[in-house]
Amino acid sequence: MPEKIIILDFGSQYTQLIARRVRELSVYCEIHPFNHLPEFDETVKGVIFSGSPYSVRQEDAPQIDFKSIQDRFPLLGVCYGAQYIAQQSGGEVLPSEIREYGRANLQFVDDANPLLVGVPTQSQVWMSHGDTIKDVPANFKIIASTDKVRVAAYQVEGTQTFGIQFHPEVTHSTDGQVLLKNFVVDICGCEQDWTADAFVETTVADLKKQLGNDHVILALSGGVDSTVAGVLLHQAIGKNLHCIFVDHGLLRKDEYEQVLDSYKNMGLNIKGINAKDLFYGRLAGISEPEQKRKIIGASFIDVFDEAAKEIQKELPEGVEAKWLGQGTIYPDIIESISVKGPSATIKSHHNVGGLPDFMKLKVVEPLKTLFKDEVRKVGKTLNVDPAILGRHPFPGPGLAIRILGDITPDRVRILQEADDIYIRNLKESGWYDKVWQAGTIFLPVKSVGVMGDERTYEHVVSLRAVGSLDGMTADWIHLPYDLLAKISNEIINHVKGINRVVYDISSKPPATIEWE
Repeated sequence: MPEKIIILDFGSQYTQLIARRVRELSVYCEIHPFNHLPEFDETVKGVIFSGSPYSVRQEDAPQIDFKSIQDRFPLLGVCYGAQYIAQQSGGEVLPSEIREYGRANLQFVDDANPLLVGVPTQSQVWMSHGDTIKDVPANFKIIASTDKVRVAAYQVEGTQTFGIQFHPEVTHSTDGQVLLKNFVVDICGCEQDWTADAFVETTVADLKKQLGNDHVILALSGGVDSTVAGVLLHQAIGKNLHCIFVDHGLLRKDEYEQVLDSYKNMGLNIKGINAKDLFYGRLAGISEPEQKRKIIGASFIDVFDEAAKEIQKELPEGVEAKWLGQGTIYPDIIESISVKGPSATIKSHHNVGGLPDFMKLKVVEPLKTLFKDEVRKVGKTLNVDPAILGRHPFPGPGLAIRILGDITPDRVRILQEADDIYIRNLKESGWYDKVWQAGTIFLPVKSVGVMGDERTYEHVVSLRAVGSLDGMTADWIHLPYDLLAKISNEIINHVKGINRVVYDISSKPPATIEWE
């Protein structure tokens, strides 16, 4: 097991970003809700308390027995975490006279302190708090201040406990990564040996131990996550891995044939199933987004279960497929666990849960500790085709959630053709790899147009392109006007049924990346 840092989440929007920054230091870390503590075994080298939308002065503010953690491990409190440690130790936390939000500069830095070695005076930091630590106990040493915040950072003397009232994980804190490295590497003593190569080596060994001679059935989607999961499992158990690729009729244009070819070239044992008619039949007349997702999920399970039974029949007598492989990644897991009970459902997730009781298979998820960019690094180590690794994320329900309103084969055709033109132009212009995710949305409205001397009344599509690290937040991409004009012109001229193209300039939040 790799050594690790534990991040206890008090509900901050930045918690995942702390984890990403720690992992950029080649150190493994895990996020756990403050109210569901993990096992603190010998692999744990240090603990970080996140920020929180709560004030430590609220009655229902998150509470934790931090002293037992403080006695065993180096501890870093960030924002709320720092205020909580100070308050619980006898200090005073009060509302800020001026709410400090945004950039600030450290006017005083104790650069001899191990947390702040290499952090210069005037270093820019990012503040985001409505409270401030007014007074600290006698055994707290102030190690950094801004012009407005006297206790910007502290150390509890005689311990390896530190608190900072700014966010080192955001890029606006110019020396934030220096501070995190000081804590994780120098104070906690982490070796920085958690790399893609090391992950592959340990994961394949663990899978061999976990699975033995058992058979695994894996649903492949053609995307990065399921592909890398499949290659990892294939390295561990070879021919005992059985892959199923279902065409639900909602894939991109020609994707079914292309993906099957690429998988066969990778040596994977794969079975393709054309189930378009079943999905189209069950989706007919359904326009509510969540209902569409549920129908697709249930139909996929029906098709997958039937295919799994066929695979079972082909196995030698007495041999069973006992495992279901999934390409679940870390954000899927984090989003399915809430800090304070179940979180509000934005949309149902196709990877976490949802398996019926009659599929009595144990689940194996080789990528469940990785973020998307880490999956790509592992895929590169495994020599997965760069064309697959570079693919944009694509939703499990496919084009069903990019067709607003009900699904028909003709609407699918229109969207596939328009999207194919869009993606091809992004690739030819060099923009595809600069975009995290792009797609075309079919809108349930018609507009008036003119083609030749005739009036038309046809459909509208919206182009979407966003930049992001992991999909948690996203900004719309400023594609060049001449490129957008070329794409629009080509779609309208070549796709029968479309006479208007628009471009989505919304970011996440407040909008989501997909429209449904």
